[in-house]
Amino acid sequence: MAEAVTIARPYAVAVFRLAKEKNALAKWSEMLAMASAVIADPQMQTVIDDPKFISADIERLLLAVCGDKLDESGINLIKLLVEYDRVALLPEIASNYEELKAQDEGSLDAEITAATALTDAQVKTLIDHLQTKFGKKVEASVKVDPEIIGGIKIVVGDTVIDASVRGRLQELAYTLKG
Repeated sequence: MAEAVTIARPYAVAVFRLAKEKNALAKWSEMLAMASAVIADPQMQTVIDDPKFISADIERLLLAVCGDKLDESGINLIKLLVEYDRVALLPEIASNYEELKAQDEGSLDAEITAATALTDAQVKTLIDHLQTKFGKKVEASVKVDPEIIGGIKIVVGDTVIDASVRGRLQELAYTLKG
């Protein structure tokens, strides 16, 4: 899916610059989230993937479903994506946009995966350490995955801190193989 990321990034950057220029970062977050949810709907996917529907039909349907939730710039983005057959990239564009927005606001998103549930105090300590390490505010989501066996795995942007037993075992296996 690296190709989708590569294609979506310029759109996200352009949208971010436009939103920043018009002081509408929050508005664009809402529009992109809503449009992404519409695109992700299974019924909408069926229409988008059906060769019987031409671009104009898909555009009309998307704009009708989105209704007045999109401003003129949002409508233009939908039209552009439909025209170039890139409407499926909307969720990736939204994700990239949110990353750019968070960087601009001086915050980072972290995904913390633990083998067992963490206490609030443990999560707070981890977030404090991450904020010190990155020098920015960190918004964390925590999930439990028993398959990592023990320890934790933290993903912040492109940085992965893997202190899980499973990660260590994979590292050991790789070292022994080669």
